[in-house]
Amino acid sequence: MALMAKTILWVDDEAELLEPHRLLLGDKGYHVETATNADDALELLRRRPYDLVLLDEQMPGTRGLDAYKDIHEMLPTMPVVMVTKSEEDATLKEAIGANMRDYLVKPVTPRQVLTVVTRILEGPLIRSQALARAFVERFRAIEAERYAGLDWRGWIERFAELMQWDVDLAAADEMGLHESLRGLYPDMHREFATFIRTEYPRWLRELEGDRPPLSVDVVTEFVMPVLARDRKAIFVVIDCLRVDQWRVLEPLLAPLYDVETTHYYSILPTATPYARNALFSGLFPGEIAARFPDWWGEKDDDALNLHERDLLVAHLEELKVQAPVRYHKITTAADSDDLERHLPGAIAGEGIHAFVFNFVDMLTHGRSESMILFEVARDEIALRAITKQWFERSSLFTLLKEASRRNISVVITSDHGALHCNSPATIFAKRDATANLRYKFGEDLRAERPEQALLFTNPDDLRLPHRGPGNNTLMAAGDTFFVYPTKLREYQSRYRGSFLHGGVSPEECILPVALLTPKR
Repeated sequence: MALMAKTILWVDDEAELLEPHRLLLGDKGYHVETATNADDALELLRRRPYDLVLLDEQMPGTRGLDAYKDIHEMLPTMPVVMVTKSEEDATLKEAIGANMRDYLVKPVTPRQVLTVVTRILEGPLIRSQALARAFVERFRAIEAERYAGLDWRGWIERFAELMQWDVDLAAADEMGLHESLRGLYPDMHREFATFIRTEYPRWLRELEGDRPPLSVDVVTEFVMPVLARDRKAIFVVIDCLRVDQWRVLEPLLAPLYDVETTHYYSILPTATPYARNALFSGLFPGEIAARFPDWWGEKDDDALNLHERDLLVAHLEELKVQAPVRYHKITTAADSDDLERHLPGAIAGEGIHAFVFNFVDMLTHGRSESMILFEVARDEIALRAITKQWFERSSLFTLLKEASRRNISVVITSDHGALHCNSPATIFAKRDATANLRYKFGEDLRAERPEQALLFTNPDDLRLPHRGPGNNTLMAAGDTFFVYPTKLREYQSRYRGSFLHGGVSPEECILPVALLTPKR
C-alpha cells in the first residue's frame, strides 16, 4: 500500500509565482495547495490536516506573523516556515521569537524551498535511517570484538558508547534495534564482573600504578584545578546518576556552558555510605573509619553520610589547600525552595561550594515502595525521561543558570549509578549479615551460583573497615539481587524490576564527571 503524500499549504498573495516550486515539490512526492490570504488559509486548516505551512509575511490584510499566532493557537504542533521579502532584523527576530520552525527570504529558488521542506518533514526519518545503518554496522563489530582484553580505559569507552546508542536508539523510537543492543548487556555484565574481580584489588594495592580515577581522586583531579585557577568552584554531586541519564541532561547545558565530560570508577561497594564519603574525603572507607571513627558510625549505614562537609574540609587540609567550604544537601522540596530563595548567597565568595542533590537516588529507591513510581519509571528509558523532567524544573538547573551568568565554573558528577535488576540470586548467610540487596557483609556468605556474585574474604583487598568475624564481602554481579531461600517469593515479588546499587556492573561503577565552563 502506497504511503500518502505529505501535504503543504503555501499561503502567498502571489500564488501565480509559485508554480516552479509546486512542480519540484510535486516531483519529490509532496502535494502543495495554496491560499492567497490568511483567512482562507485558516479555513483550509480547519477543514483538513496538513503537514507543513509555508507562510508569506507581507500579504494584504492580516500579516503573516499575526496569521501565525492564529495558526499556532489552533494547531500548536503545526510546523510553519516564514517566507518574506523583508531582511530587516526586527522581522527576523520576531519570527524566531514566535518559535517559527524556519525562515526564508525572497527571492527563493525551488531547491532552497525543497531543502527546508525535506529537513522538516523528512529529517527525523532520514536521521533515524542513518542511525539504524550506523548501529547495525557497529553492532556487528562489537559482537565480534566482545569484551575480553579491555583495560579500564577500554571499558569506559565501550560502556560510554553503548549508553549513547541506548539513548539515541530510544530517542529515535528504534525499539527493535534497541532490543538488539540490550541483548549485548548480559555478556557485558559477566565480563565486567570478571574484570573487576581481578583488577579492582590490584588498583587498590598499586595506587601509583596504571589505574583509573576512583572516587577518592575526584576532588583532587577535577575540583582542585578549577579552584586553583579561579579561587572558587561549584562542586555538584547528583546521587545515583547513571551515564545515560547524564547524556540526556548534557544537551540542556550546551547553551550555557562548554561541557567536557570524562569518567571515573566508583569504589566498591557502589553505595552512598561508602562511595560518597570516599568522594568527599579522598579516603577509602577503611581509612575514614581509622582516622575519623566518630564520623564513621559503622553500625548504622544511614549515619555514615552525616559528616560529608567535615570530610571535605579534612581533605583540603590534607592537600594543604586553604579555602572555605560551603556545603548544601538538597533532599526535600523545602530544601530546593530554600536554595532558590538564597541562591546568590549560596554561591557567593571564594572556595568550594559543594551541593548534593538526592532526587535521583530517592526516585530509584522509591520505585520499590510505590506502585505509582514503579509504573512511571518502569525501565531505563522512562527513568531517563523522569530525570530530564525533574532537572528542567529543578533548583539544580536554576543554580547552574545562575553560575553561568556569574561566570563560575562547575564540576558535576555522581557518587554511584544503579542497575535495573531482574534476576534473584539465592544466597546463604548467618544472622550477622547486613540487609542490602546488592552487597552484604557477614561471617559466612556464599551465593548458590558463584557466578552471580563476587566474594572477597579480606576487607583489606577493598580497603574497607574490619567488622570483626564478619569480614566477608559479597557483591552482586550482573542484574541480580540477593534473596534468602526462606524469603524467595517475598523478595522476588517486591524487588524484581527495581533499580538497585551496591554491586558490580558498569552502570553502577563507571560514572560521568563533567567540567562546565561558562560560555563568554
